[in-house]
Amino acid sequence: MFHIRYYHQMIVMCMLTLSFIMSISGTGVAFSRNPSTGENVMYGEYLINAQGEDVVAGIRTPQPIRKMKEVLPAAYAKFLENVEKLEHYFKDMQDVEFTVEKGKLWMLQCRNGKRTGVAALKIAIDLVNEGICTKSEALMKVEPGHVEQLLHPTFSPDALKSEAYTGGVVAKGLPGSPGAAVGRLVFTPKQAEDMKTKGENVILARETTSPEDVGGMWAACGILTARGGMTSHAAVVARGWGKPCVCGCSDIEVNEVNETVTVKATKEVFKAGDVISVNGATGEVIRGSIEVNTPTLEGNLGLLLGWADEEPGVMKVLANADSGPDALQAAENGAMGIGLCRTEHMFFSPERLPVVRRWIFHTECLDDLDHIKHFQRSDFKDLFVAMNGKDVTIRLLDPPLHEFLPRPAQVHEKTAEELGFGKDVKRMLARIESMHEENPMLGLRGCRLGIVKPEFTQMQVEAIMSAAADFMEESPDAKPHPRIMIPLIGSITEYKNQALIIKNEAERIRSERGIDVPYEIGTMIEVPRAALVSDKIAGLVDETDGKPLCKFFSFGTNDLTQMTLGISRDDSNGFIPRYLDLGIMLDDPFQTIDTEGVGFMVKHSASLGKSVNPAMSLSVCGEHGGDPRSISFFNDVGLNYVSCSPYRIPVARLAVAQARIQARMLEAKEEAKHHHTAVSHTQPKQSIVGNDSPHNVIVQ
Repeated sequence: MFHIRYYHQMIVMCMLTLSFIMSISGTGVAFSRNPSTGENVMYGEYLINAQGEDVVAGIRTPQPIRKMKEVLPAAYAKFLENVEKLEHYFKDMQDVEFTVEKGKLWMLQCRNGKRTGVAALKIAIDLVNEGICTKSEALMKVEPGHVEQLLHPTFSPDALKSEAYTGGVVAKGLPGSPGAAVGRLVFTPKQAEDMKTKGENVILARETTSPEDVGGMWAACGILTARGGMTSHAAVVARGWGKPCVCGCSDIEVNEVNETVTVKATKEVFKAGDVISVNGATGEVIRGSIEVNTPTLEGNLGLLLGWADEEPGVMKVLANADSGPDALQAAENGAMGIGLCRTEHMFFSPERLPVVRRWIFHTECLDDLDHIKHFQRSDFKDLFVAMNGKDVTIRLLDPPLHEFLPRPAQVHEKTAEELGFGKDVKRMLARIESMHEENPMLGLRGCRLGIVKPEFTQMQVEAIMSAAADFMEESPDAKPHPRIMIPLIGSITEYKNQALIIKNEAERIRSERGIDVPYEIGTMIEVPRAALVSDKIAGLVDETDGKPLCKFFSFGTNDLTQMTLGISRDDSNGFIPRYLDLGIMLDDPFQTIDTEGVGFMVKHSASLGKSVNPAMSLSVCGEHGGDPRSISFFNDVGLNYVSCSPYRIPVARLAVAQARIQARMLEAKEEAKHHHTAVSHTQPKQSIVGNDSPHNVIVQ
């Protein structure tokens, strides 16, 4: 009996002792700063009487980390001290795990903590202000995706987890342009424009978009297409305007006649006026309305990007902009000029398109050509004013003419009469049919159109130079700098033909106006053959004065990718997603440059051009100009600038700085390695105690 009683007492004492021990033991997870806001306060949770993964397992409800001070004050004070040491050592916000055993603190592990875009900017700037890291180091702590979060409307974090969202996803396409949009379905540009004037938010759904849809695309808050890839018309235009877009959504069928969107798998039908949501960041289409967060740009973004611009040797960031408002938006976002103005985008407003169509159908009618010249002259002047003192690179007409023509189903007596065919619909349809090309992207477009119809090249150059002269005449502070770019050349003779026409017309305007308008002539390298003969293009001179005819190369990587890989950028969605799943491709080549193939063409062309003319300006103006990973490659090639859509400029400004910092770090590492090798050859070998592994910081 005695032994039983004694044994029972021992058990009770052990339980009491264990209970006491557990009351002064626990575990926790914390961030050295708030990962949502960046505020410099400890953010985390802990559990008494717990170990291991108990905090993150969700079995018990943890306490805020600040409560630990009341229960374990000594351990908490030591914890704060240790976290501060870790943050200073790693020069970044830390995500730490710890445990307390019988009142003694043990730091288990730490890593740089994940954070939101808002937090990333604040933390980076605070770390500099607190003297913990340099501006260059701070720039490396902000991801391009963090900046993206601040530029577009997004679905709120709670909304993304809601049943309305997760259970409401009805289809998924390609993430054509980031951002979130909610609106009523419309199926024609006119519907979009009409509902916009009534204050309605709309989503424009099309089988695929064409240039004549741009009015509706501008009016819509989001765009949805069943066909087309990441560099399709819908995606490129949407990104340029900062509008959310889901493209190439093969899960749906868009019937523009019946005005319905049908989900193929479930047969669910959405009609005109139904509310849907689109997530341009993921490509998801969601039933109904989802809560949207409107972006707010804080001063921290401007400060951080200012640091990025100050990095020594950094590439410039210019904009792809086609109108005065686009250029002003680009300037506000920090663009240092215009790297690509697509003149064809000036043709699609309702009052201008019929004029362009009449000229295409009746090229002998010089009145229409003169009309086109006048509205282009006005648009070019707007660009020069918005970018005063900065380069404005203007590409002459590039796309195939069929993109400007009405579809056969849109032709009726009124259209025929408006476009110079009387009421003869059949004759107009026959004319459209006669202009049909089996492969228009490789047909009559770009410089080929300028060679076949030189009057169009002359008209565009006159409009450019006259606009610059007008600006200089009106303002004593005007400093326009047009750079005229010839598209789609494949041979030296093609370039020379167009360059001489441009030069003669430009000199004529300068002489007639008596104004010394500065200008440059160059070309877009987008045909593989042009990349292979770049040295010969760079070496062309005007025999009359011996001056170079080519001052710059701009790599049009959209078409260069298409032609090098033999993949249609508008139809690639049919197989590239599967290629990515199978590992046949690691990246979509229309989003991130194919460095081995297309990248080789860019590098080879740049090298050839520089070998003839070391002062040759080199740039990229395709969609890759806004992709951070591609930007890193372009920095290594030695390009002078990248050009991207106005809304991607902040991301590109950060990316070019990060690319330069990474290159500088690599150069320093290589220099240190060579120095170490040189020293080791001049000094006797010594025995080394220990190892060369990085220091582990262990704090107790």
